[in-house]
Amino acid sequence: MMSGLCHCKIGPSILNADLSCLASESQKMLDNGADYLHLDVMDGHFVPNLTFGAPLVQCLRKHIPHAFFDLHMMVAQPEKWVKDMAEAGADQYTFHLEATSDPESLIKQIREAGMKVGIGIKPNTPVEDVLPFVDKVDMVLIMTVEPGFGGQKFMSNMMPKVKCLREKYPRLDIEVDGGVGLSTIEEVAKAGANMIVSGSAIVKSSDPKSVIDQLRAAVNKWAIKESPP
Repeated sequence: MMSGLCHCKIGPSILNADLSCLASESQKMLDNGADYLHLDVMDGHFVPNLTFGAPLVQCLRKHIPHAFFDLHMMVAQPEKWVKDMAEAGADQYTFHLEATSDPESLIKQIREAGMKVGIGIKPNTPVEDVLPFVDKVDMVLIMTVEPGFGGQKFMSNMMPKVKCLREKYPRLDIEVDGGVGLSTIEEVAKAGANMIVSGSAIVKSSDPKSVIDQLRAAVNKWAIKESPP
């Protein structure tokens, strides 16, 4: 459960934005209260879809020098892209546990490249599989949809994973990604997530600031409710 020790952070998924004007769309999200930008990198192998790579991240960094870039690496062989993403300006490199045979070496590689480390698990991966690595990373991502496509329905049955992590690691940054919006944020917040990735709910809104504010208010409300006296 939330202990009040983890700050709420809202990260719009920029994949849902107009990719022809990504820099201005990303800046708009930050101007409306986003804490960080969630960049979905897909290689067409680990997931069926294909998005972008280091050159786009580098271009975006030139236009937005101070934003925190959380790279969600939905790629096979995530070891191959660490150096390129670090040089492009990524702040956090979030790889999937299922994509590597040597998570500890990859964690070390990411740290040595100067980035924070995130580790994600897909819906069919038990939370127990990630527990041996929690103390070595900065953030754990619980996918609440199958990775690879936007607009999927939120999977409520992933919330026990979040609760398990929060109870064991009250100071851990726990991120959720997939189908998170105003209709699902209460459930997410109550489970103990504090890093909220939201795509279309924020980016497609006519009032993204209001959506971000409401998402943050829900997380903070449950953080207070669940804090020990």
